[in-house]
Amino acid sequence: MRRRRLLAVLLLNAGHAVSMDVLVDELWQDPPASARHQVHNAIRDLRAALAGSGGAGLITVDVGYRLDVPAGAVDAHRFTEGVRAARAARREGRDAEALRLLQAAADLWRGDAFAGIDCPMVTAAAAGLEEQRLTAVEELMELRLAAGETGSLVAELSALTARHPLRDALRGSLMLALYRSGRQADALAVYDEGRRLLADELGLEPGPRLRHLHAEILADAPRAQRRTPAPAPPATVRPAAPRPARDNYLPRDLPDFTGRAAELARLDRAAGDPGGGLPRTVVIDGMGGIGKTALAVHFAHRRTPDHPDGQFYVDLHGFSTARAPLSPEEALGVLLRSVGAAPDGLPAGLAERSAIWRSHLAGRSALLVLDNAADAAQVAPLLPGTGDTLTLITTRRKLTATDGALSLPLGALAPAEAETLFRRIAGDACAGAPLNRTVALCGHHPLALRIAATRLRDRPSWTVPDVTARLRTSGSRAAFLRTADRDLMSVLALSYDHLPREALEFTRALALHPAPVHDIPQTCAATGLAPAAVECLFDTLLDHNLADEPDPAHLAIPQLLQDCAHTLPAPPRDTAPRLSAVA
Repeated sequence: MRRRRLLAVLLLNAGHAVSMDVLVDELWQDPPASARHQVHNAIRDLRAALAGSGGAGLITVDVGYRLDVPAGAVDAHRFTEGVRAARAARREGRDAEALRLLQAAADLWRGDAFAGIDCPMVTAAAAGLEEQRLTAVEELMELRLAAGETGSLVAELSALTARHPLRDALRGSLMLALYRSGRQADALAVYDEGRRLLADELGLEPGPRLRHLHAEILADAPRAQRRTPAPAPPATVRPAAPRPARDNYLPRDLPDFTGRAAELARLDRAAGDPGGGLPRTVVIDGMGGIGKTALAVHFAHRRTPDHPDGQFYVDLHGFSTARAPLSPEEALGVLLRSVGAAPDGLPAGLAERSAIWRSHLAGRSALLVLDNAADAAQVAPLLPGTGDTLTLITTRRKLTATDGALSLPLGALAPAEAETLFRRIAGDACAGAPLNRTVALCGHHPLALRIAATRLRDRPSWTVPDVTARLRTSGSRAAFLRTADRDLMSVLALSYDHLPREALEFTRALALHPAPVHDIPQTCAATGLAPAAVECLFDTLLDHNLADEPDPAHLAIPQLLQDCAHTLPAPPRDTAPRLSAVA
């Protein structure tokens, strides 16, 4: 049973790493001291069992284990892909194909999902899969009614309604099948039975669509003879129920968005890659204010028509002065409430919330923007497990643990793009004036450009040379790139707040040194640090996007980041690395 639970948990997270802590929590209510050793043994046995499975591989990763499976090897994935394809066909008016695909997907079921496996994550996922199955069956019944079946459906719908008496869509289809079979009185009796059941058990009335269908049948209305009701949601809120295609939670797109043609082309290729039935993930990383959110939101708006099952957005506050980073549980709460889950109905545990969210996205074509992520651990529980969902993650750090994701580093704008953005914002205030020096002093950095252009636009007496003069030195530049509601140095300083102390001291020392590029031998000689320590600190700054690497083992700190480092408080005199003028 433990190996079955282990396999189920890994399959639910196929293609994604599952940490040892999660595995222990799922396999035991009260883990013994030997839990980790037992997990290792179970993994060994599971690897042996999977040896002849035709492509499945159980991989050891830094935090735990990842199960890789071939596309189409998991029946739940085939089911959700079939439902997705059926819905796409139905949206395009190909009802006969949609019926065939839905029937094939429903026929994959041979019983309850994960029958007999009772760990929390699997139980939550099984409930989500069952909800998906019932929703698909409701759509299938509607399509069969539309295709002309009536009397042949009565027995099947009667059994389904008896097993799920609170689902309005099934009851409505049964009423319609009875009515079209000439059994008007029986159809009205089915409605009365459901109305009494809802009133007695939940104190509710039937939904508006079911009430409207009842009125049509009662009046012997001609429309009831030729139309089927649109699928209605169940009387109780279910997180995995389909939502309208108009659910769009994306922030406002910038009307003056400029440039990024190469990055948009890469995103287009990622969005167009079918991915073998697996979700696609793109991580956009770069220094603070470089335009990661603007790019992700702009692209998401462009691709909204391609993802009709919802466009979701969460600010994870990984780098924020307003609040601490969202926990994965909090972020999942935001996402699940956006798809209709009642706040008091959400499970408290991370694994259960993650499983319900994955279940909701399975078989759907959605777009998910996870903005301002702190690290890979924060976003991993939010990623879909299957289906046609495109996820865009923005972060200041390299998320090397996000396996299978496309990495899209974002740097400064090209000089021509920087000038175009400046002119769009400043308008007539810079008409005809050369801007190459001004935008270069802004580092071609989007937020710096916005602040400088806004200040020029809002000071009618200023000229472009006035702005350029204020950008010439580090101190005046830091002071100038600040408005009442924006401060570039504060935005950049958030990244330094996340550095270990030794890396913070090291980067301040580098920034104060006039050399434009630092290599390892010179830095060792200047600081007294060992080569391995210097290389490790180089890696830390690169991973946090606080430096560039113009050549292997060479480090360059962009001018604006140097400006910010100059504002950092000096470390105690006995701990600060010192760089001499020979470095």
